[in-house]
Amino acid sequence: MTELISLIVPFAGTTLGAMMVFFMKDGIKESVEKGLLGFAAGVMFAATVWSLIIPAINSAQAQGQIPWLAPVTGFALGIIFLLAIDSIVPHLHLGSNKPEGVKSGLSKTAMLLLAVTIHNIPEGMAVGVAYAGAVSGNTGINMMGAFALSIGIAIQNFPEGAIISLPLKGEGMNKGRAFYYGMLSGAVEPVAGFLTALVTAQILPFMPYILSFAAGAMFYVIVEELIPESQMGEHSNIGTIGAAIGFMLMMVLDVALG
Repeated sequence: MTELISLIVPFAGTTLGAMMVFFMKDGIKESVEKGLLGFAAGVMFAATVWSLIIPAINSAQAQGQIPWLAPVTGFALGIIFLLAIDSIVPHLHLGSNKPEGVKSGLSKTAMLLLAVTIHNIPEGMAVGVAYAGAVSGNTGINMMGAFALSIGIAIQNFPEGAIISLPLKGEGMNKGRAFYYGMLSGAVEPVAGFLTALVTAQILPFMPYILSFAAGAMFYVIVEELIPESQMGEHSNIGTIGAAIGFMLMMVLDVALG
C-alpha cells in the first residue's frame, strides 16, 4: 500500500501545480518560468546520479557483474529509447511553434500535452525501479530513499503542472479544462512507475540495466528539453540558479533520507 501511494505522489505534485490555474490571475512570468524549468532540470539531474546510476553500479557489483558495463549499457539504451520516441511521436515544446516528430493533424494543445507526457515517462520509470531496487535489497536504495525520489519528483512536478495549465488558460481555454489538461500531463507517471516496478520484480538480474535505462531517459529529457528552455532569451542565469537549487535539494533529500 505504501509503495502504491508513493507511485502516486509525483502525479499529486503535477495535479497541485495544475490547480494554480484557479488561483493565479495571470500567467507565469518568463523569468519565473526559466527558474522553474532550471529547478526541474537540477532535481532530475541529481536523481539521475544518486537515485539511479549509483544504485545501478551497486546492484551490478552485488550480482558479481562488471560494475560499469550494465550501467553504461542501460544508460545508452535509455537515451536511444527517448530519442526514438522524440523522433516519432508528434509533440510541441513550450515556447516553440515548430512541432517535432512525424507530421500529424493534432491540435497545439494535444501536441503540448504529448511533449510533457514524453518528459514524464522516465520520471515514472525512475520511481518504479527505485522501489523495486529497495525491495531487492542489493542496490543501496532503501524505502526512504525511494520515497525521497518520489518527493523530489513531485516537487519539480508542481511547477510543471502550472506551466502547462496557465498558458492554456491564457490562450482562452476555460479554467476547468486547462486544469484537466495540466493534471492529465502527469497521469502517465504512476502508470509507467507501476509497470516498471512490476517488470523489474520479475527479472531482478536486470536491475542495473533498468536503473540506468531510467537514468539515460531522464538525462535525455534534461539535455534535450529542460536546459535549453531554461536558457533561451535573456536572464539565462535565472535558469542556472534554479538548476543549482533543484540539484542541491534533491541531493539533500536523497542523502538525508536514503
